[in-house]
Amino acid sequence: MSLLDIAKLPTPENSAILLHDNDNVAVARVPLSPSQKLRLSGAEIEVKDPIPAGHKVALRDIGSGEPVRRYGQVIGRAKEAIGKGRHIHTQNLAYEDGSRDYHFPEGDLGFPPLPQNIPTFMGYQREDGRVGTRNYIAVVAASNCAAHTAELVADAFEHETLPPNVDGVVAFPHGEGCGHSIGPDTDQLKRTLWGVLDHPNVSGAVVLGLGCEVNQISHYVGGDAPRESDRIVGMTLQNTGGTRATVEATKLAVRKMFDRATAESRTSVPASKILLGLNCGGSDSFSGITANPALGWCSDRLAEIHASTVLAETTECFGAEHLLVSHARNRQVGERFLSFIEGYKDYLRRFGGSFNDNPSPGNKEGGLTTILEKSLGAATKAGSTPMTDAIDYAERIKTPGFNFMNTPGYDPVSLTGLAAGGANLICFTTGRGSAIGFPSVPVVKIATNTAMFKRMRDDMDINAGLIADGEATVAQIGQQIFDLLLRAASGERTAAERNGHREFVPWRIGPVM
Repeated sequence: MSLLDIAKLPTPENSAILLHDNDNVAVARVPLSPSQKLRLSGAEIEVKDPIPAGHKVALRDIGSGEPVRRYGQVIGRAKEAIGKGRHIHTQNLAYEDGSRDYHFPEGDLGFPPLPQNIPTFMGYQREDGRVGTRNYIAVVAASNCAAHTAELVADAFEHETLPPNVDGVVAFPHGEGCGHSIGPDTDQLKRTLWGVLDHPNVSGAVVLGLGCEVNQISHYVGGDAPRESDRIVGMTLQNTGGTRATVEATKLAVRKMFDRATAESRTSVPASKILLGLNCGGSDSFSGITANPALGWCSDRLAEIHASTVLAETTECFGAEHLLVSHARNRQVGERFLSFIEGYKDYLRRFGGSFNDNPSPGNKEGGLTTILEKSLGAATKAGSTPMTDAIDYAERIKTPGFNFMNTPGYDPVSLTGLAAGGANLICFTTGRGSAIGFPSVPVVKIATNTAMFKRMRDDMDINAGLIADGEATVAQIGQQIFDLLLRAASGERTAAERNGHREFVPWRIGPVM
């Protein structure tokens, strides 16, 4: 039945949710008890097992080895015969890679025409045409050896009243930058840190090094920098006089940056300047029913006005990659996206891993059994518009519409890649209640279910659980997300910002030397 028809009080018609006519499972909207009756699509099902909310119930007898379908797609095979009304989960549902047919578009789908009336927000216009939603001073460690010093600098400003138009002084400490092999791993770190330094939400930045690390500050302020910028300065502890001397020198540099930041002010800019990162974490079975489809609705609206949205988490596209390829802008984009999937397979093989290692204990407790099931729900964040580009981790986002970025599913690493690519806002859906943010980018948290939203109210911005409760539609929550994005882009603080979440974790892909 339609979610629009679901009443709040459980009835045989609304206690479980059937997502597709071809599905042989339904999702429990509320906890189900043995002998309880369900009526779905005119058929009556008697529940045989206790089934937690978000978990799956068999709608008919399923033979051993038979595909189990949700969203109209295969999410695994029955390990044994499963009777009608039984609980389907890890005890009787097996994961398999399976095979999928890829249908590439013919020609180039192009971009939709730009509407005449585009919403606006109040942002910081930068010289290169990008727009900031915040105005931070960043103190970035080039290596782990300068991480503590970067934190000391930011801490020194923590309780200081900052000048107007300065959102804060934020540190970017991390454990990388030395002991790296020269090659792709170091290149990726350099790309990530440059994306943080040269970010539209950053008015000025200081990059700190020890002086002898692999990741030299000359990559950012010298001849090796991607471009010359008068907004970035650098220094090393070894040349500046050690930890305390570098803290004092950096504080002086930051105070000089206040003058420029204070002179910058928000101006009205078109919402096409939004670069929105899409992420989910602590997912549950309701993620693919409520929050992710609502975010997908919002993503489609942003694509219509030529804003950019960026789906990440390669590990959580496996099982849905055939659906994403089918609406790539052209074959080249589709093939590059698939190359990231294949590359991740090789990456996992090196460590004896599998895509199905991804569902966490919390995901499983929330009703997700296999990575195929998780991915099919996760991919809905992207909406239904064409995939206009596929880019590697922390690469600069340049294309309007829906983009894909190659990142792990691990939340802080994924958010770091999105931010380094230039995302000036991030939306993060969660069913279990992930507590996360980013130092310089507002993160909007969207709850997939009402129970968690109420339990973690201070960490959540929007309750998409109202969709499963029958109190709102996907479009209504999607519109709420869109409206909040405009307000957040204009300066309204998100829950993650109010709580001081500043997680920053670059992706290390190579060996420690």
